[in-house]
Amino acid sequence: MTDNKFPAVDPKLLEILVCPLTKETLSYDRDRNELVSKAAGLAYPIRNGIPIMLVDEARELDEAKNG
Repeated sequence: MTDNKFPAVDPKLLEILVCPLTKETLSYDRDRNELVSKAAGLAYPIRNGIPIMLVDEARELDEAKNG
């Protein structure tokens, strides 16, 4: 049993979802419950188990701001 407060994202879902901006694959950040697009420097939130794949709702990655 995991000690994380967020349930795991379905691996099949990760296989088909891509960043709407870059069309690149996403990685799952379990600690923040986000889908991360390193290519775009954005993290898309997952709310109530539903990925919010809107650029306007995404958070800028800290690495993107620093360089």
